[in-house]
Amino acid sequence: MQNLEPIIEKIRLSFDARTAARDQALAQARLVTRHSANAIRAIHRDQSDLAQQHLDEAHQLVSSIQAGLKDYPDLYYAGYTQDALKEFVEATITCTLIENRPLPSPEDLRMVESTYLNGLAEVVGELRRRCLDILRQGYSQEAERLLGYMDDIYAMLVTLDYPDAITSGLRRQTDLVRGILERTRGDLTISLREQQLENSLASLAARLTDLEAINSDHAEHPGL
Repeated sequence: MQNLEPIIEKIRLSFDARTAARDQALAQARLVTRHSANAIRAIHRDQSDLAQQHLDEAHQLVSSIQAGLKDYPDLYYAGYTQDALKEFVEATITCTLIENRPLPSPEDLRMVESTYLNGLAEVVGELRRRCLDILRQGYSQEAERLLGYMDDIYAMLVTLDYPDAITSGLRRQTDLVRGILERTRGDLTISLREQQLENSLASLAARLTDLEAINSDHAEHPGL
């Protein structure tokens, strides 16, 4: 038992290092989540530069988390860490698609595949929000473009039929995506029909105005 104390001391030092790494990662994860949320808020307000600033801040924090937990994979793959990284993926892809830029891959973002896919799934909710904001001003091809992205995302996610232990609960997220997609398609259909009705009424009103002008002209000049 003479070597018990040095054994415990070595373990203590290891635990101290792990605890420090965990505490730092937790603090950084909270900031990643905050910057990601702010980036999404900014892009919905068409503040592209501000959104990019928040994404840059979040990206630096993500890189720091990945470096700080390099020797602690169990901490890196812990729920609180991956949840923050998922928020970063969601914010990055949301901004990318709204601005019609090429989609980043998991390798581009240095993300675990399951985290990337769950972040991608949550993008659909933000695209619906964007579509509804657009539809408040009337039907638009921009809303159709975003609906197309939502459809593409669902079409790909639904093909990934793997256990939740592999995908981190992607199946449930995919079911939610389907519901969001169906509601958004319905909203766009209603908006399109309303737009068509408004156009038809405007055209009818214009024809009636022309007819009234012709009748008035005939009344004033019956011989013509």
